[in-house]
Amino acid sequence: MAIAKRPSQITLPSKNLNWTTLLDYLIVKFPHISRDIWIARLKEGKMHWQQGDVVNLNTAFIKNKTLCYYREVENEPIIPFQHETIYQDEHILVACKPHFLTVTPGGKYVNECLLERLRRETDNPEIVPLHRLDRETAGLVLFSLNQKTRGIYSQLFEHKAITKTYHALANIESLNIPNSKCWNVENRLVKSTPRFLMKEGEGEINARSIIRLIEKKHDIGFFHLQAITGKTHQLRLHMMKVGSPILNDKFYPTLLPEMELATETVNIEELKHSVSFQAPLQLLAKNLEFIDPISNKLFRFESKRELVEWAK
Repeated sequence: MAIAKRPSQITLPSKNLNWTTLLDYLIVKFPHISRDIWIARLKEGKMHWQQGDVVNLNTAFIKNKTLCYYREVENEPIIPFQHETIYQDEHILVACKPHFLTVTPGGKYVNECLLERLRRETDNPEIVPLHRLDRETAGLVLFSLNQKTRGIYSQLFEHKAITKTYHALANIESLNIPNSKCWNVENRLVKSTPRFLMKEGEGEINARSIIRLIEKKHDIGFFHLQAITGKTHQLRLHMMKVGSPILNDKFYPTLLPEMELATETVNIEELKHSVSFQAPLQLLAKNLEFIDPISNKLFRFESKRELVEWAK
C-alpha cells in the first residue's frame, strides 16, 4: 500500500444534499472508493479538517469546510527512469522528467511522481509545478520554490510570456510535403469520452500551436512544435489534425489498452525493457524561454534528452 506523504484537500460544497455525516458525502463524492474503505480510514483517524481536528465516523457534514485526506493506492508502480535538475535558484527550479513519470500525484501514482521526488531532494514542501506535462511526455517542467514569488512566475503562463518548444517524431507516410513546411493550427478542444481524452469541438478557439517539419527520414518526420496555449493533449491532437500522428501515441487516433507493470517485478533492467516501457511517446518538451520577472534576465533552458527513435 502506497500512502501519500502530504494531504490532498477538498472543500465540501455549500449545498447539503441530505448528507448527515461526512461519511455520507465521501461515499457519493468518490464512488470508485468503497464504503468499507472510507469507514476504515475514518476509524483509523487518517483524515482531518484543514485546522487539524481529526474526523471520525460520527463527524457531521459541514458546508464549505476543507477536509484533508491522504491518497492511498495498492501496488504503486515504480518508474525506473531518472529525472534531472537543470537549474535552481531561490525562486524557481527547472527539471527534466523522463517519459512515464507523472508531474503530480494522480490515479495509481501517489509518491512516484516528479513533484514528490523534487520535494524529497530539495527538502522544500513549498515546491509546486507552474505547468504540467502528460505522463507520456518527457522534458522540461518549471517549478516554483518560493510561495512569496509564485504569483509572479505564474503570470508568465497567464500572459503567454513563456515560449515552450517541443520536438516530436511523427508518421508522414500520407503527406507529400517539403522540409520547413509550417502549420498554424487553431481550434477548440473539449473533453471527450473517456474523460481523460480530448477532441475538437465547436465554438471559440482555445488551442493554438505552431508546427514545423524540420527533416524527413523515409516515412518519419522530425518536427518542432510551439505550444501557444496549454490545453490537455493539445500537441497530440494538433499533430493528428495536420495528418501526422505522433509515434507511439497510445491515446490518439485510437485508444489502446494500457499495459502496466506487475509490481512484483523488482529487477530494474527488466522493468526498463518491459513491454510498458518499450515504446515511449515520441514527444519531448525540449526548450523553455522567458524573461525572468525578478532579475529581468533572459532565461533559455534546454533538455539534454533526445528522441530515441530519431537518434537511431
